[in-house]
Amino acid sequence: MFGKIPHKTKQFFFVLIKLSIVVGAFYFIYNKLTSNPDLNFQDFVNYLAEANQFSLKTISFLIILSFLNWFFEILKWQALVSSLKKISFYKAMEQSLSSLTASLLTPNRIGEYGVKAMYYSPSERKRMVALNLLGNGLQMLVTVLLGSVGLYLFLNEYETDINYHKIARFGVIISFIAVIGYIAISKSQVLFKGFSVQKITNYFKQLPFKIYSIVFIFAVIRYAIFSFQFYYILTLFGVSASYYNALIIITSMYFLASVIPSLFIFDVIIKGSVAVYLFAIVGVNAFTVLSTVTIMWLLNVVIPSVFGSIFVLKFKLHKS
Repeated sequence: MFGKIPHKTKQFFFVLIKLSIVVGAFYFIYNKLTSNPDLNFQDFVNYLAEANQFSLKTISFLIILSFLNWFFEILKWQALVSSLKKISFYKAMEQSLSSLTASLLTPNRIGEYGVKAMYYSPSERKRMVALNLLGNGLQMLVTVLLGSVGLYLFLNEYETDINYHKIARFGVIISFIAVIGYIAISKSQVLFKGFSVQKITNYFKQLPFKIYSIVFIFAVIRYAIFSFQFYYILTLFGVSASYYNALIIITSMYFLASVIPSLFIFDVIIKGSVAVYLFAIVGVNAFTVLSTVTIMWLLNVVIPSVFGSIFVLKFKLHKS
């Protein structure tokens, strides 16, 4: 595609693309913070200023939790790549954070797959996409397993106005579409150039069980960290729910929010909407819930994206 374009021109366009990714990511973050119809940014800042519990000590603790969250996410990626080649923790961090920044504007973080793959030679990229798919799949598995338990307990613990018959019908329709889609993809044998369901399945079968177990454990630890972080922020706002009761709602929230396709930049809006509905049932006001979701987004998405933007600007395409 770019074979006949002069090297300097290609370099110019490559730099332009990197700058566009960073500028675009920062613009959408700014736009989300200042243009959210459900949470006025100035009111949010004032609310934080009035919350006496947000001291230097508590803020530092929240940052440490976010650091641990991403520490284990980076370890997950390092462990996955180790099945093919050894990489340092720094390299895994560079790839994880830069892919986070680039994925902000793409549906369901799909841009993450391409960015991580670009750090490797063309012959390795397909396997890197598959490994990233496995890592995200195992994290989703943890969310679904714990979220299903949480939702079951939530529905048994609290009275809701949910129409279960409509949900059942919707679930049957979605399952039917998913089965038909899977069969269609399997029959065509092609997901996109060079990929097929059979090839990915065979590749996953070749991976040692140790990789699956390590990544799954890291996924569980990550889940435990950010779910506790959510609860801790609620307590800073004066919510007095027990950890058990709050965890039921938090796991349900992450489960329900995770099954709704969205642009990653709108992830905070979806989680906020689901969280407001669920926590309203136990009497937590909407502004507190939205503020908690926003802080979680700032700590675990925005701040890592800032560091990731540095790696995006330093990125050099792997040619061999």
